[in-house]
Amino acid sequence: MPANDEYVIEILKDVGLMSSEQADDLAGRTGGLHMVETLIKEGTVSAEDVARTIASQNGMDFVDLSQVTPSPELVILLSPETARRYKTIPVSEHDGSLVLAIADPMDFEAFDSIGFLLKRPVEFVCAVPSQIKDKIERLYPQGLEELSRAVVTEEEEYTDNDDAPIIRLVSSLLIEAQNHRASDIHIEPMEKRLRIRYRIDGNLQEMQSPPKKLQGAIISRLKIMTSSMNIAEKRLPQDGRIQVKVGEKMIDLRVSSVPTVHGESIVMRILDKSSLMLGLPELGFMSDDQATFERLVAMPDGIILVTGPTGSGKTTTLYGCLNYMNRPDRKIITVEEPVEYQMTGINQVQVNAEVGMTFAAALRAMLRQAPNIIMLGEIRDKETAEIAINASLTGHLVLSTLHTNDAPSAVARLVDIGVQPFLVSSAVRGIMAQRLVRKLCVNCKVPGEMSEYEARALNLDSSQLSKATVMRAVGCEKCRGKGFRGRMGIFEIFVADDEVRQMINRSATTLQLRHRSREMGMRTLREDGIRKVLAGLTTPEEVISSTMGEDH
Repeated sequence: MPANDEYVIEILKDVGLMSSEQADDLAGRTGGLHMVETLIKEGTVSAEDVARTIASQNGMDFVDLSQVTPSPELVILLSPETARRYKTIPVSEHDGSLVLAIADPMDFEAFDSIGFLLKRPVEFVCAVPSQIKDKIERLYPQGLEELSRAVVTEEEEYTDNDDAPIIRLVSSLLIEAQNHRASDIHIEPMEKRLRIRYRIDGNLQEMQSPPKKLQGAIISRLKIMTSSMNIAEKRLPQDGRIQVKVGEKMIDLRVSSVPTVHGESIVMRILDKSSLMLGLPELGFMSDDQATFERLVAMPDGIILVTGPTGSGKTTTLYGCLNYMNRPDRKIITVEEPVEYQMTGINQVQVNAEVGMTFAAALRAMLRQAPNIIMLGEIRDKETAEIAINASLTGHLVLSTLHTNDAPSAVARLVDIGVQPFLVSSAVRGIMAQRLVRKLCVNCKVPGEMSEYEARALNLDSSQLSKATVMRAVGCEKCRGKGFRGRMGIFEIFVADDEVRQMINRSATTLQLRHRSREMGMRTLREDGIRKVLAGLTTPEEVISSTMGEDH
């Protein structure tokens, strides 16, 4: 708040937010110091009330910063030092002026100095000081300058020349993506603009974009950062990796460029190792499914498959399993294409088909390393499948993935690629299908009602609804107004017992296997999703959309 508490108290008295008696009592209790801070702590007024009142009395607009996300283009206009010194952040642009949020409308030094430093017209709006402080920490983290220097190659020098704003702009894109918990950054040239989108909790969200004229400089900057990409080559697809430090965290980015009609499209996949160091509960298992899955991965041999479409979280689940099983008395080897996340204590082999290191060749070599557990990124063909099955039949536990829509159909998929049914029945211990749904933000979710359409789509009756804790998304600053924060899995676990193995030997259909697994107590993906809706963890819309087309 403004330094002169007495000035603020007088304003609050003028607008009727406190009486003269309350003001005198406050001054007596505090000795005239920190009066406004005391009022807010005691709940007499809110920080927003005070900021709105001060803004109104000074003829300024008030802005709620919880609803504002400045674009990287604006962020780089203000240096971290200026933002921290004058406790201000950029909000928007208006008629050629830069609009800045400030806590103290009486800070005339800030008004004069910022305009002089930026050498452009500025306008000021009033905001809550704690929100300004939080935004400065998010937009101008202490590691920003270190990051800017880290992305400069040895041949470059970090100066205040024309290239420095581009360096800061690219740095701010990476920092903002990390702050948003994005999994991908998409830089897409359009005809008249450069579109920036982040994938957050599985959904692409468009950000404010830099000017089209900066397109070439931004793409060139990213190529320079990616040592394996040729800055001069704009006609062919390229890929590479970048490692940068954001704050105290090192993150890897897998970069892909593809030529399009309006320029090169860049997608950066953010590979955050901490997101894969999850225990089984963090993946979204309910206690009974977790117990079933733990029994499967505790088996000494056999194959366990995780199935689902691209983007359903299969890799995260496999790494969660490895993290759960990683102990000094076990040797674990993985074959991946590529090795995206390096894990301590695990031997990871990268496929390189150009030199003959295929999945099958790597798998054969791995068996001579006497592993206890093998993780195979994906079973793609008959040769790989048969080697994996033979490994499982000779005392190894094999984890892998398949692209199938549900768990029982993975059996048919293995047979379709040429594996004999008797080998499938002998090797497969369990199959788990999964999808991802967004988790409701725990900070702002509220009780809600389920619509008639949702109840009918989820096949729920009145008795189930009467016991439900259905919650709805609202949106707050922590979830950036979306109502969701993070994702969780919904699962379908198919366990192969003796009868199932006999059915596979007899070439039973997927429908027959599904019917038998249901008799054994297997829940479908949608049924597991319903449990999580009734527990208030996600919404009916999330489960309905993620299991659309499932046969119930």
